[in-house]
Amino acid sequence: MNVSTNEADLAQADSTIEEIGPPQQKNRMWLIRLVSIVVTIAAWEWFGRQVEPLFMSYPSAIAVAAVEMVRSGEIIDALRESLLTLVLGFVTASLLGIGIGLLIGRYRAVEAATDWLVNALYATPLVAIIPLAVMWFGLGFAAKLFIVIVLAIFPVLINTSSGVRNVSPQLIDVGIAFAATEGQLFTKFILPAALPYMMAGLRLGIGRAIIGMVVAEFFTALTGLGALIVKYGNQFDTASMFVPILVLMLLGILLTAGIRRMEARIAPWKEAERE
Repeated sequence: MNVSTNEADLAQADSTIEEIGPPQQKNRMWLIRLVSIVVTIAAWEWFGRQVEPLFMSYPSAIAVAAVEMVRSGEIIDALRESLLTLVLGFVTASLLGIGIGLLIGRYRAVEAATDWLVNALYATPLVAIIPLAVMWFGLGFAAKLFIVIVLAIFPVLINTSSGVRNVSPQLIDVGIAFAATEGQLFTKFILPAALPYMMAGLRLGIGRAIIGMVVAEFFTALTGLGALIVKYGNQFDTASMFVPILVLMLLGILLTAGIRRMEARIAPWKEAERE
């Protein structure tokens, strides 16, 4: 009787620890992250004040410049222009990358016909395609959109095709044994199994899309956040130049976190495996 009671108490204690443990650990991680941010900003403020303002700025000066740029509406207009290119380019690249990646991963004939082209284009440096983009599309919005799509599509495409190729053949055999159609194989078996690879591709793709957007704004249509970096760099206004740079960093963090949250909703079993 005592043994069974002790076992029940131990089981209850274990379940209590399991319930309390993860939230406490998350709070601890957030505390460590917050301390890291505060220490980094404080160190940057101190070191930045020791350096010639022409070469480096510091957080308080950047904050003053940011307030002024928000008040004038300059940073808001630039962010709106950049977001339009980024969102449209990334969504287009994601849809194309997932669609083509599914075909390449599923059908060997498609892979044999396109793998050399995908590898060649993926390895091509960005600066090599900018003159072509300008020749084909001019210096306007279309050139920026093209560069963002070209940069963002390949991580999504390659990860999606890898995910499809890594689907267990036994899983496909089960679907075929139950007379599943090709469409049902894709929707019921291949897509759920390849979803983690696809989400990893999207996380990589958003970073490449931001890089493509900024580089396109440097060399093509001088609008958006990239244009502000060029403008204040030419004026040697380091504090103002840091404002769009930090906005780009924050944009990348928020978009990556959004994709992670979307993955947790679409594939909750993967989040459970991580925990």
